[in-house]
Amino acid sequence: MTWLDIGSINDIPERGARIVKTKVGCVAVFRTAENEVFATADRCPHKGGPLSEGIVHDRKVTCPLHNWVFSLETGEAQGADEGQIDTYAARVVDGRILLDVSQLSNRAAA
Repeated sequence: MTWLDIGSINDIPERGARIVKTKVGCVAVFRTAENEVFATADRCPHKGGPLSEGIVHDRKVTCPLHNWVFSLETGEAQGADEGQIDTYAARVVDGRILLDVSQLSNRAAA
């Protein structure tokens, strides 16, 4: 794994998200109410909605366009919805968010 420091956890509001631009597209980095951090693709597979503008609840995000819900842990659609979003390894060390950029490189090459 190759970890890149992308900023302070305090740069993301609780139950909010920020965008990181990468060579595979925009990655949404989410912060839960419990200060957990998750990184996923920013586009909903349903209609391309910006997931970073969605509602974060528990370990899930609801797309702002049509209310599809995705697990931030697995990327899988929840309930009756179908589909999946890419997820990327992220962690917090000493208050800094680290994103595994080796995953991004591997997916760009695939």
